[in-house]
Amino acid sequence: MFQCSRMIRLVLVFFVLCVVCSSSKPTERKNRVHHEEPLSELEHNDNKNFDYDHEAFLGRDEAKTFDQLPPEESKRRLGIIVNKIDINHDGFVSEEELKVWIKNAQRKHIYDSVEHQWKDFDLNGDGQISWDEYKNVTYGSYLDDPQTESEYNYTHMMWRDERRFRVADRNGDLIADKKEFTAFLHPEEHEYMKDIVVQETIEDIDKNGDGFIDLKEYIGDMYTSEDGEKEPEWVATERQQFSEFRDKNNDGKMDKEETMDWILPSDYDHAEAESRHLLHESDTNQDGKLSKKEILDKYDVFVGSQVTDFGEALLRHDEF
Repeated sequence: MFQCSRMIRLVLVFFVLCVVCSSSKPTERKNRVHHEEPLSELEHNDNKNFDYDHEAFLGRDEAKTFDQLPPEESKRRLGIIVNKIDINHDGFVSEEELKVWIKNAQRKHIYDSVEHQWKDFDLNGDGQISWDEYKNVTYGSYLDDPQTESEYNYTHMMWRDERRFRVADRNGDLIADKKEFTAFLHPEEHEYMKDIVVQETIEDIDKNGDGFIDLKEYIGDMYTSEDGEKEPEWVATERQQFSEFRDKNNDGKMDKEETMDWILPSDYDHAEAESRHLLHESDTNQDGKLSKKEILDKYDVFVGSQVTDFGEALLRHDEF
């Protein structure tokens, strides 16, 4: 079973490498920019409905569940959620607490992904994942037979993984709890991991090893020309983007700060905007915070609800 798990993990490593490294369509642009995911794909028009707000507040899957609940059950569950949002337990929900909740709701797919993988790596079941456990699951077959010929440099891959693991491991014990392991698997979502994301990106693109990304390397990472092939129009646009926006100091290359501005842009904060909107819609006494009563009185803004025959089947839920 253990050997099977290791083999499955190696297959996943192969898959990721193939996705990252392959260029089966030379004219197809590679995108390294990490944009914040939208809170909802729905139109935000409160004159029509509050569906956008429901998905932003609850996350898409949970919003669908609430849509099938009778109003009283929807209110009851919302009351439980309000208690969770009120982090400092002062009886009110602030704009910042709303923002934190919305961000967490939108990142639920990340947390679910980590939960799904957790048992594969926590080999001794102690609720933590050590670097040795991760290494053995991911690179076990290679460690058993390092002489096996392969087009992949597993030694280098393992070194990079360990370096990232050490950055994610905030207390330096080479053992990751769930928060640290989440940061390891999804570094672009964590502020303290941004430097390692930038470093790895530069290493991937920097072919001459000078620690910078020049124009040739920048274009070469996105586009590989073929003999007789006409260069796509977007390549010329990217050259212009590099000169006018990426290379801010006009020295012909991107340093770490410029690379961070490129791949981790300071996007419009959708969660902040939505928390401000929900506060504006529900703050009846205009004191800049929401009581539980104010939220429940405006429950239709926060969560969906309808009376259905099968709604009762959804009332049983571990969290509620």
